[in-house]
Amino acid sequence: MYYLGSGRSIPVHKMDFHLIIRSAWEGYDKSKTIRSIDDISAMVSTNHVYRITFDDDDIVIAKLSFFGKFEHFKEDHRIIQALSNNLLYPFENLLSKSLLKNNRVYIYRYKSGKDDAWVVFYNPTRMAERLPRRLDDDMIRKLGSQIGKFHKACSRVKNVVPKSSKTLRTDIYDLQRQLDKDEQKFGTRAQVDLLKYHCEQFLKNRSRYNMSSFEIIPVFIDWNIGNFSVTADLELFSRWDYDWFRMSYRLLDFYFFSRVVSDAGDRTVFSYVIGPMMEDRFILFLQEYHKINPITADEIRFLKEAYRFFILNYVIKDGKYFFSEQYAKKLQAEAMEIYLPSVDRDFDAEKIIKALGLE
Repeated sequence: MYYLGSGRSIPVHKMDFHLIIRSAWEGYDKSKTIRSIDDISAMVSTNHVYRITFDDDDIVIAKLSFFGKFEHFKEDHRIIQALSNNLLYPFENLLSKSLLKNNRVYIYRYKSGKDDAWVVFYNPTRMAERLPRRLDDDMIRKLGSQIGKFHKACSRVKNVVPKSSKTLRTDIYDLQRQLDKDEQKFGTRAQVDLLKYHCEQFLKNRSRYNMSSFEIIPVFIDWNIGNFSVTADLELFSRWDYDWFRMSYRLLDFYFFSRVVSDAGDRTVFSYVIGPMMEDRFILFLQEYHKINPITADEIRFLKEAYRFFILNYVIKDGKYFFSEQYAKKLQAEAMEIYLPSVDRDFDAEKIIKALGLE
């Protein structure tokens, strides 16, 4: 089976992932012998994560990816590694550390015919406690405070991490090019027109909210109770799973935190409705965040554009690659029918601005 898009066919069931992992490790340190390779992937993404156990009982984690551009994969992991090394207390051990060779992140590229895949190795992540599926008010307040502190810590090191080539605008331009080139891939004429409209709205609204004043920091975007752990005092302890990492605006993280603190709580079967950003529980999260790391009114107004970008880029443009086929089809259908029509209708920035005492 192949997924088509971005001018490239990506084999889903063809590559021998264990062979690639073994080849990657041989290029890193062939003196250590692999005893077993266990797939520990979350099974909702097309990325593959493996636990590698060696003959001497040492363990490392391998991440294998085959979507997008190798250069972006390499760029992201080098930025994350620099971030993990430069974050100061209390976040100095928060992020998983990649394995280095010759003082650089070791990234293995496998190419054979049409197959093209990349592997990076991590030290295993220590985990403390997971948040419950549904948070109480005190947990929401604590999380808001912790994320405010974490974003400030990321802000302090933004000037010492490598530069990133990706921007929100270039991703939307890429989607626009795909829409013009191959409309049938995106559905009916009405659906294509809907997507084109929302791309144009995003680009137009970028200039409305004084975005040149927004700080660009490392953001992880995809936060859920399955990819970070906390201490008994609800302080951030560890974070893993970096599929959607980028250098961008802190606002891109907020939609996912609205889902973490939502009244519905964490769900096994998930959707990306905009509703959690209008819940009082999310406003409570933002109030605590704002005490630590102040937010501007224009940033709150831009939240719906951050959400619009997430749906257009990660669900529509790249959904077939980020999600398993079952989830991709479900989420893309919901994007057309529910998510995108709700952007301008159901988000009220002024309610949040008032609650935060902003103007």
